[in-house]
Amino acid sequence: MMKNIIIAIDGPAGSGKSTAAKRVADRLGYLYMDTGAMYRAITYLILREKALGDLSATINLVLGIDVKLKFENGETQVFVNGEDFTKFIRSPEVNGSVSEVSAIPEVRGQLVRIQKEM
Repeated sequence: MMKNIIIAIDGPAGSGKSTAAKRVADRLGYLYMDTGAMYRAITYLILREKALGDLSATINLVLGIDVKLKFENGETQVFVNGEDFTKFIRSPEVNGSVSEVSAIPEVRGQLVRIQKEM
């Protein structure tokens, strides 16, 4: 039985985690999973639906959500329920709210479940 190998890189913002992870994945032929992009995509959805600060609305948005990552030409593309969110997830509004959203246990639980499925 073959074991799944997972490499996780943690560190402060701007320290080069993503760059290092992309290079390692590319050299080893591994899937590059940008979990930060996933949290940003969820945050963008919550902001777009004006649910930030409304815990039950946030949880309802996240339950059953479909998040897909596609790594192509050195860039992670993020799709939520089939919609490409890539160009929206690096905005100042998302940057300012992603920590708040990622601290919600139900959000973390849902994204961890999706990550495990990947």
